[in-house]
Amino acid sequence: MLYRENGQFKVTYRADQQIFPIAQDRVAIGLLILAAFVVVPLTASDYLFRAILIPFLIFALAAVGVNLLVGYCGQISLGSGAFMAVGAYGAYNFFVRIPDMPLIPALILGGLCATAFGILFGLPSLRVRGLYLAVATLAAQFFSDWMFLRVKWFTNDSPSGSVSVSNLQVFGLPLDSAVSKYLFCLCVLAVIGLLAKNLVRGAIGRQWMAIRDMDVAAAVIGIRPMSAKLSAFAISSFIIGVAGALWGFVYLGSWEPAAFSVDQSFRLLFMVIIGGMGSILGSFLGAAFIVVLPILLSQMLPLLAGTVGLSISTATISHIELMIFGGLIVWFLVVEPHGLAKLWSVGKQKLRVWPFPY
Repeated sequence: MLYRENGQFKVTYRADQQIFPIAQDRVAIGLLILAAFVVVPLTASDYLFRAILIPFLIFALAAVGVNLLVGYCGQISLGSGAFMAVGAYGAYNFFVRIPDMPLIPALILGGLCATAFGILFGLPSLRVRGLYLAVATLAAQFFSDWMFLRVKWFTNDSPSGSVSVSNLQVFGLPLDSAVSKYLFCLCVLAVIGLLAKNLVRGAIGRQWMAIRDMDVAAAVIGIRPMSAKLSAFAISSFIIGVAGALWGFVYLGSWEPAAFSVDQSFRLLFMVIIGGMGSILGSFLGAAFIVVLPILLSQMLPLLAGTVGLSISTATISHIELMIFGGLIVWFLVVEPHGLAKLWSVGKQKLRVWPFPY
């Protein structure tokens, strides 16, 4: 009875097309935003910010970008780590080479660098699809690894490819504490997440979904596959590039090309698969799952092993983590291809008719 929408009439098109048409959803999202901006900064510990919350926000932003490309447009990409690297190193070069460069314009310019890189490696999508496209985008990953290791200009002539940033400020306010970094990442995620949600509900999002479902039929009804696919690569790469710049500037502080290895690409793809392809909510759920699960395993597995008189090493925990990830990927692909977002949607449907059977 708590999730009934009976009596919630819509008398205008604007009210009918809002993102959250049900009053319960609007209240829940408002409370969640209030908790994220007010309650969490006042109650969370420094460890919680640095180990869970900040990585979750950045990964969620990157997962939104990957979901736009993979989930909504159906273009399989394994080069997300490369787009993150281009965004991070592009923002770094603008930040250190232009005197008094503000942080937010540097992040935007880094995202634009990733956009150009994404369009370049998105050109094969006009000719190939599926596994062949995945291999083509994987080439972007290897190319970026070589470029940032061998071309010293990108790393400001650093011999190891390692770079660092310091004295970050936003509108004159220093980003020197975990709370300030968390709030900054949260604001960026909220703005880009809202824009992405509205984008997929508009004409561009419908074009992407038509290309995903059947590109030949989409071309017949007047959708240009070239512009639709390249726009998906461009917008997705921009968001992933901004996430990569946040990962380097805000979370790491100093990084090298190995921080954006192919493991990052697979991790982001796992987030989309587990969270739910073609769902903005699924990007958040998948990022939360991937970030929290390793921490839970590292805490629970030694306790479980200790109860039976065994000891377990850190290497064994990492191997078990990979095994669990692989099993979950297979389970979601077979049992629930739409991921956690679909399970949440089914739960909402059951709440609508509760206590009657669904």
